[in-house]
Amino acid sequence: MALLHDKSIIITGASSGIGRAAARIFAAQGARLVLVARRADMLEEVATEIVQQGGAAVSCPGDVTAAQCHARAVEVALERYGQLDGAFNNAGIVGAMKPLADLSDDDWSQTLAVNLTAAFLATRAQVPALLANGGGSLVFTSTFVGSSVGMPAMGAYGSAKAGLGGLVKSIVADYGHRAIRANALMAGGTDTPAAGTDEAKAWAAGLHPVRRIAQPEEIANAALFLLSDLSRFVIGSALWADGGNSATKVAAGD
Repeated sequence: MALLHDKSIIITGASSGIGRAAARIFAAQGARLVLVARRADMLEEVATEIVQQGGAAVSCPGDVTAAQCHARAVEVALERYGQLDGAFNNAGIVGAMKPLADLSDDDWSQTLAVNLTAAFLATRAQVPALLANGGGSLVFTSTFVGSSVGMPAMGAYGSAKAGLGGLVKSIVADYGHRAIRANALMAGGTDTPAAGTDEAKAWAAGLHPVRRIAQPEEIANAALFLLSDLSRFVIGSALWADGGNSATKVAAGD
């Protein structure tokens, strides 16, 4: 049986990159999807593609920094599918890349809003629906930046993403006994629009002992594991899907 057979799943950041890859993979594994992102046209393309291939998906455009966006996504899941089984809270931005002392209040606030506060808002909206359904799985896209290493000019991003580890543990402390699982997916460099130029991608590849960055599907498959029943006893964890980046540091020319 498909790993997500008849499971109702919300995916944020689903219009491109890891979220878009996850939508295709989860649908192929039987999930019924609510897709969330700001870019309504791109989001609708993903939903239409999945439906045309026999899957179940509905687009729910919105800004993840707004509480109503997450409340509406849960409403759509319940209206369309009758339940919520899990969510891949994947939306994020790198934000302003500046040394910490050069960041403006807005630079800092916006980066934390998209990467960390949005994850809290999603959790607050999703937990009641999961409890009503007897539990479920929440997965949050984090990264090695701020968790295993600091990176120059990425202080706001690293701080926000590292905060997801605390959020995950808090969810488990509050709701683990009620069958809600939460885990952070610690992604390495990934070939998405946020990865920048070919030169930037090549530089990032040198940080990984495998000498490349991930394809979006590789990170999405790790999220699939965390959302599926294969990971029933994986709770409150940080799953490293980073090509060995957190395990060792190598020189780009080695």
